[in-house]
Amino acid sequence: MVAIGSGVVTTARLSDIAAQAGVSEATVSRVLNGKAGVSATTRQTVLAALDVLGYERPTRLRQRSAGLIGLITPELSNPIFPALAQVIEQVLSRHGYTPVLCTQTPGGSTEDELVEMLVERGVAGIVFVSGLHADTTADHDRYAKLSGRQVPFVLINGYSEKIAAPFISPDDRAAMWMAVQHLVELGHDRIGLAVGQKRFVPVLRKIEGFTAALQQLTGRTADEAAELVHHTLFSVEGGHAAAQALLDKGCTAIVCGSDMMALGAIRAVRQRGLSVPQDVSVVGFDDSPLIAFTEPPLTTVRQPVEAMATAAVDALLEEVGGNPGQRSEFMFQPELVMRGSTGSGPRN
Repeated sequence: MVAIGSGVVTTARLSDIAAQAGVSEATVSRVLNGKAGVSATTRQTVLAALDVLGYERPTRLRQRSAGLIGLITPELSNPIFPALAQVIEQVLSRHGYTPVLCTQTPGGSTEDELVEMLVERGVAGIVFVSGLHADTTADHDRYAKLSGRQVPFVLINGYSEKIAAPFISPDDRAAMWMAVQHLVELGHDRIGLAVGQKRFVPVLRKIEGFTAALQQLTGRTADEAAELVHHTLFSVEGGHAAAQALLDKGCTAIVCGSDMMALGAIRAVRQRGLSVPQDVSVVGFDDSPLIAFTEPPLTTVRQPVEAMATAAVDALLEEVGGNPGQRSEFMFQPELVMRGSTGSGPRN
């Protein structure tokens, strides 16, 4: 699926724009009417909100687009990807660039096909989110070829020494350590991990962090810790299946590789007549929008979405401007958000 640009809305609602920009309606009105008393940064934020919401800028406030920037995501059903896309689009708009959102769907365009389409449209650069760069079995020469075509790019979630580009990642190892430590402090000793396939770099890192934490904090051997890792799909259904297997192994707490998986795990617990967190504690990963409003509210590890997305755009625009940045990985620290899905374990 490819979405290019946005529709034109003749009458903009001040409340919508104010909410998007995080300012008052009065401030929006001053910007739209060209009045003084608004800082340059705030003015750009309001104009970016207009662009994101699809409203047409007043003629006197229009500026020539600095160019197109491609944004390729694996899918939009997982809320973390729209959250990243929204921030990336907002930051790009502030810099005068027009984002081109490309989403991969089963049976749809491949990453290579989307890249070809973007290059043909003359994009100034591309942001890859959880793309083939995160797959250790994929041929990473495709990125060298893209560099050879003089197209700058930045990669989010995943790392490869074979690719010369800026990488933006959350610290997956630290995230798992935080989750396990939290559960151990609550009294849990048999903790399982529901996560995706091992060929993906973020998965490998989560496993490393999880098993290291189990060994150090619960005294398990490497083999015993590995037995408590279950590979599945990054989906509600995948989390449900993994939780069934981990519950069969006697786990009283389950750490999940995504919030969607955690929702599936909670469903599996309830299907057994058990409750969360009284019988089984569940921890998610991402802190997706609205996840705090589940029942119970989900304890999760929050990805620093705004910081990561902003850093990705900044790194890309440096490349676009002819100032090559570091060809290395920028690691961002996650945050454990404790809510109602974790509680005391058997030891307590």
